Amino acid sequence: MTTTLTTREDINLDSVFCVAWKNDTVAIGDKALQCIAECRASFLKLIESDPPPVIYGVTTAMGELASRKLERDERDRHARIKAFAAATSFGEPLPERVVRAIVLARLTNFIEGNAATTPRVAQAVAAMLDGGPMPVVPSQGQGGAGEILALYPLFAALTAGLELEVKERGSLINGSPCAAALVADAALAARRRVAMAHKVFALSIEAFRAPLEHYDAALDGLWGDEHEAAALSGLRQFLVGAGDGRRNYQAPVSYRIVPRVLGHAHRALAGAEQAATVSLASISDNPVYIPPDEAHPLGRCISTGGYHNAMATPALDDLAAIWADLCLLCDRHASKLLNGKVSLLPDLLMTGRHWADSDGHGNVGYVPMAITGYLEQAKLAAQRTFIPGTESAGAGQDDVATTAFFAWTKEATAGRCLDAAMAMLAMIASQALHVTERAAPPALQSFVADIRKIVPPVDADRVLGPELAKLADWFTGQVFEA
Repeated sequence: MTTTLTTREDINLDSVFCVAWKNDTVAIGDKALQCIAECRASFLKLIESDPPPVIYGVTTAMGELASRKLERDERDRHARIKAFAAATSFGEPLPERVVRAIVLARLTNFIEGNAATTPRVAQAVAAMLDGGPMPVVPSQGQGGAGEILALYPLFAALTAGLELEVKERGSLINGSPCAAALVADAALAARRRVAMAHKVFALSIEAFRAPLEHYDAALDGLWGDEHEAAALSGLRQFLVGAGDGRRNYQAPVSYRIVPRVLGHAHRALAGAEQAATVSLASISDNPVYIPPDEAHPLGRCISTGGYHNAMATPALDDLAAIWADLCLLCDRHASKLLNGKVSLLPDLLMTGRHWADSDGHGNVGYVPMAITGYLEQAKLAAQRTFIPGTESAGAGQDDVATTAFFAWTKEATAGRCLDAAMAMLAMIASQALHVTERAAPPALQSFVADIRKIVPPVDADRVLGPELAKLADWFTGQVFEA
């Protein structure tokens, strides 16, 4: 399939999913190409004005030499400096889907002429999404004031094959397409992760025989929050046809607050979606070209801080934090299910059919210890991301670093910890149904069947680690399935 871009609003979460996750190609519509060409023509007239305007990287040099004006014959030589792949960042590369999302987000500055480049450059960027291998872009070491340490290697091969004209190099490496792509990627994954959490916690609620009143529809209105109402509704849809024989007194706190905590997951997801939607369509070039209007017949080109995305990082931090909180609930639910005095489940849940040792610890009984490990890793990853300074590196003008790469890496880590924790809780809940010979509610039966294909019910001690690892990978695969 091909995604056609006509305006910058066409670059959104839906198009990121199609282009980055499903590998759709991209075409720039004729109307957009015409707009790009017209803005380029006006921009060239603007820089030929007398006296020439002061435009960073166009009529002046870059970086610490920004105060030095370029003579007209210097501008072309300055423009032909190639982006180079030997940037200082290295290490773990970004997934290819994220790199594709960055390329798509890069087109936002181009599509309505704000990058003031030629149509050929915009089309060359779009052609990077035609199905060939993507350049390697490191996820680590990204401490620059903007995103040039990632964008240099991303566009190095493209610029090597083009004779760049004035402003075009800067329009490839300036701006914040990486932050937009990172928060968009996290938002798309979070949709799946939150949906999976509804299934896992509904399964745990059923395994524990928690009173259904904790999730009653009356709470939707009483609590008065749309996100908590969505969580309550999401749980109830999987508990339709739940079994009888439920306890007639309240369940522990960790069961009663599930809709509140899941409600915040919905809230964090909504924040990430909003940040992604705004960021993907945001013009972030520096300098940015503003097309002609009555007051400025040739348009304007102004220097801005648009390349510093201040909304992506808090949104990513909020997701990481809720993943850690959900890991905690997984830990508490698993421990409660395995404590027969609390869960009222038979002691044979610990091992399947017998006590494994004199202390009563079977291999299933050790699973919450592993959940605790993932919980602590998630909590470490969920630490708040603050803006780092770069002055100690003698960076001069570039005295504040961007933050989205750090926040995305931590959110991704916390998310995978949650995948593992949910996998282990789901396995224990499945085991609880097995040893009590109960069926899951209809909406959860296929989910339980999928779990048992990977981790069959435990009827005797066996090594569960490899099976649980496969189940955790399956959970993550469900999150990122195209």
